[in-house]
Amino acid sequence: MPTEAKRETIDELRAQLESSRTMIVSEYRGLKVKEISEIRRTLRKQSVTYRVVKNRLMRIAAKDNDAADALSSLLVGPTAIAFGADESGTARAVLEAFRPYSKIVKITGGVLGSSRIDVESVTRLATLPSREVLLAQALGAITAPMSMTAGLFDAPLRDVAGLVQALADKRGEAAA
Repeated sequence: MPTEAKRETIDELRAQLESSRTMIVSEYRGLKVKEISEIRRTLRKQSVTYRVVKNRLMRIAAKDNDAADALSSLLVGPTAIAFGADESGTARAVLEAFRPYSKIVKITGGVLGSSRIDVESVTRLATLPSREVLLAQALGAITAPMSMTAGLFDAPLRDVAGLVQALADKRGEAAA
């Protein structure tokens, strides 16, 4: 029977799982408490939560979540998870925060939505623009052809108006 403290931890982990789109799992073995605190501070500035978790409690918390299968395979050894809402922003922040400790901290993978991603995918994810920028680019790609088509339909009317103006100017010069 779990203790009250463990139940509270499980509830907190469930809440973080529900509010996060991205989780980057790492092995923190070899880091000092001071270094973990520094990583947490750095990540907190970018709206990412870094938390050392007990694998068993995390599996229990993720049991009813879509990411349970993807996450359970990553929960091996001493585990810390970075929780974030922005996919590429979370990956970028984690890689930047881990840079001074790259010889100690080992990223073991991540969970994007309900899919497991490997270390290489985490690195590639960090190079992508933010979600808002990607959506704006997609919207621009969709609206550009429509703007061009509207301009093409407007061109003959514009040309006719130019011809009428030129003819009026020519008749005005001839009358004078």
